[in-house]
Amino acid sequence: MSLFQQYRVIPSIPPDLEPLLEIAQNLWLTWNPDAVKLFLRMEADLWEQTHHNPVRMLGEISQQRLDDLSRDESFIMEVTRVREQLRNYLETARSLNGQKECPCSIAYFSAEFGLTDTIPIYSGGLGILSGDHVKSASDLNLNFRGVGLLYQHGYFQQYLNQDGWQQDFYQKNDFHNMPVHEIRDSEGHPVEIEIPFPGRSLFLKAWRIEVGRVTIYMLDSNTDKNSIQDRHLTAQLYGGNHETRLQQEIILGIGGMRMLNQLKIPINVLHMNEGHSALAPFERARWLKEENGLKTHEALELVRKTSVFTTHTPVQAGHDEFPRDLVTLYLEPFATELEIPLEEFLTYGGINHDNKFSMTVAAVRNASHVNGVSKLHAEVSRKMWHYLWPETPREHVPIVALTNGIHIPSWISFEMNDLLERYLGVNWREKQDYLDSWEKVQIIPDPEIWNVHEIRRRRLIAFIRHRLRKQLEAKGASQLQINESQEALNPEALTVGFARRFASYKRGNLIFKDMDRLMNILTDQSRPIQLVFAGKAHPQDQGGKELIQKIINIRNKYNLQRQIAFIEDYDINVARYLVQGVDVWLNNPLRPKEACGTSGMKAACNGVLNFSVLDGWWEEAYDHHNGWAIGNGEVYEDRDYQDEVESRAIYALLENDIIPLFYTRGSDGLPREWIKTMKNSIISIASHYNTHRMVKQYFYSFYEKAHSAFTTMQADNFQALKDFKLWQEEIRKEFPAIRIRDLRFDNRRVYKINDRLEISVKLFLADLEPNDIRLDVYHGAIAAEEELASSAITRLEKVESDGNKNWVFSGEIPCLQTGNQGFRIRITPDHPLLVNPYEMNLVLWS
Repeated sequence: MSLFQQYRVIPSIPPDLEPLLEIAQNLWLTWNPDAVKLFLRMEADLWEQTHHNPVRMLGEISQQRLDDLSRDESFIMEVTRVREQLRNYLETARSLNGQKECPCSIAYFSAEFGLTDTIPIYSGGLGILSGDHVKSASDLNLNFRGVGLLYQHGYFQQYLNQDGWQQDFYQKNDFHNMPVHEIRDSEGHPVEIEIPFPGRSLFLKAWRIEVGRVTIYMLDSNTDKNSIQDRHLTAQLYGGNHETRLQQEIILGIGGMRMLNQLKIPINVLHMNEGHSALAPFERARWLKEENGLKTHEALELVRKTSVFTTHTPVQAGHDEFPRDLVTLYLEPFATELEIPLEEFLTYGGINHDNKFSMTVAAVRNASHVNGVSKLHAEVSRKMWHYLWPETPREHVPIVALTNGIHIPSWISFEMNDLLERYLGVNWREKQDYLDSWEKVQIIPDPEIWNVHEIRRRRLIAFIRHRLRKQLEAKGASQLQINESQEALNPEALTVGFARRFASYKRGNLIFKDMDRLMNILTDQSRPIQLVFAGKAHPQDQGGKELIQKIINIRNKYNLQRQIAFIEDYDINVARYLVQGVDVWLNNPLRPKEACGTSGMKAACNGVLNFSVLDGWWEEAYDHHNGWAIGNGEVYEDRDYQDEVESRAIYALLENDIIPLFYTRGSDGLPREWIKTMKNSIISIASHYNTHRMVKQYFYSFYEKAHSAFTTMQADNFQALKDFKLWQEEIRKEFPAIRIRDLRFDNRRVYKINDRLEISVKLFLADLEPNDIRLDVYHGAIAAEEELASSAITRLEKVESDGNKNWVFSGEIPCLQTGNQGFRIRITPDHPLLVNPYEMNLVLWS
């Protein structure tokens, strides 16, 4: 129990300024420049000191300053205007299907949300993506809720010691001085969620964060009812051992779903963002079973049909797996409550030869809609998880590509926003996924777009020098070192940025492979170039920490303090300065280990040019006119050789393409060809790689279909669901009896382009009917003994009966290419509620 009686103190805001409280409590502020400018106008230094936290700032600003502002008529008018903007935004009804309210009620589970540096409960790309997803869901007025954990310490903070070694530390989040709200019931009591843990109950507090029109519901174990150990379960993001991680994922999945049910928030679509929330479908099924009298497997089927799973990790080691005995300890009572035998429950997690329960496998098996986050990543994922569909060609594995995007208003500079409003129109934000809107970038005068870019580069250099001073002062550096840091970097020089998590596969030190060659590039007085780095290594990743240390040691050894800077404690604020201010964004991971990556998208919409390996999103975005590619997508078995080849490519492109293009100036001092490439980059990337396009794609490809399935299956007291389960049972019983009796086509004929190949197949269907199955021809060019290239699927739909449980299916396939062609017959179950032919993992091949 706490030793203290608690009470709250809130700011004393003059009545005319009270709308500031309303503005401060909604993260809509973070992507609306007019709202941010209000707080900058109040006291710019305090805005920076409070890390852009409007709630904390209102609590710390002097009463004298508030009183002065309350007498400033122009400021009061601006406060009123921004408050009306917020209210109009919240009250304006838009939806993707034209209805007043979006019918799909979506719950989006994520272990982290990167919304603002004000609320540091994110670590990197996954969290930033989640935050941007929520913001676009708000802009598009989806019926959408987020679910996550409110970490008391969040992710670690970073500083580097004198030797360049990363030091990790945590600071406690003061939620009552953040735009975070404790949820209370109608009687004013805090809402509390209870979940069973071995030998005890775990109690969780519920919080909410308002993000425009969307609410994110968060859970926190730091309550007096819990033991000291349990109070710390939600202390750190990705902290602790395997048991802590499993406990956190139980809290997120089971606890998160119980919170929604307790708050009486109905959902009909569940979206799991990565495998951390893989237990949510089980809890949702338990609740549906209890509320509607469904059988366990009926409830699980309903959940499966209405769930979406997004995987972000292309490396097997990055997927959470837990030992069998640990899963049994924590989840056997839950399985019993759900009326699933333990061994059956464990099969959902694909207990493998290592006796581990995979959260990703559990999520895949409980979702009818599964996607990777780029085209290349979907290919990698199909290869990685192919074993879950052993009879399915790899290209048919039902993991589709849905490439990530960014919430552009959250990442562009004030100056770029003003430029876009001037030339694209004040409503450009609502049309950010329209190519014809972005094509207007071509009419922006070259001097204007270049001037905006140079302003941001100068602001970046000023920001870096300020941060370097603070970093050196914290280390007790000499005054000489501090003074020299204020000469770091050249505001006019070509500036290359590299900022991301420091993991070995991202190769943060690749550009230092040949120091003699790099020194010639960095020290060229006539065409100067400089490098800016930022990023954290996971506290347990010694290799990542060594990469950072090597960069610091190289900078010191070669006396490159004016050409190389490392900004400590990378966060959203640092990221904004970087993506808005550098000239080139360098990205050189080992292909294909970058699932997508979104930092380059943020840079691109600010006019920064990408310089990247063809991995993740860049593999599909690069068009030879919007940046540069390192290599051609080659993958070598020898890692050292790969590094050698691609480091040489980096130097060659810098020397022969990038530097000359930047420094070739006309009589007016403008790099016209560089600006042309900037415009090409903005148009081609911003118009597609944004979360408005991404969320619309999720809506039309997944959410809307999942909602339709829910509506269909719950009709008539869930009769459609019950009928579907009975149909599945019959199919599973009878499908093994299906036999191909006869296959006919003219194999002596030589076909010409545009001819039609006629095929007929006689099937014995036992007690099944023709509409219970679909018969397809899988055809294409024979590329290898067991593979087809440029393959296609053609369904044979003409059906006749011979009256003896045999059915003849016939049709034609087109001859569209020359060469040696081949085909196989594929037979799969067919039902209107099946999302894809392989959903039941029943397939018969000829």
